[in-house]
Amino acid sequence: METWGEEGTFEATIEARRDVASPFTFLEGPPTANGRPGIHHVISRLFKDMVCRWKTMEGHVVERMGGWDTHGLPVEIEVQKKLDLMSNEAIEAYGMEAFNERC
Repeated sequence: METWGEEGTFEATIEARRDVASPFTFLEGPPTANGRPGIHHVISRLFKDMVCRWKTMEGHVVERMGGWDTHGLPVEIEVQKKLDLMSNEAIEAYGMEAFNERC
């Protein structure tokens, strides 16, 4: 494995068929926004990785991309706690632009 990493073996296999293989794009969901990752996160990542590896073995060029999304309310709640802003009035006094930037 170390030799393959040093020699870029995996990358070379992808480049060798980039022009002839059909593409398969995998968009990974956003990371956990609130709280620590649990075992269910590990399991879902395992299955996502298996799908991508299977598609590679089928001859596809698999592009893995980070899919980003707004996390919405869970992030806002964590920022409110961190800044001790427990009402809409407190958030408005802090400044919506500054609050949104922190989120």
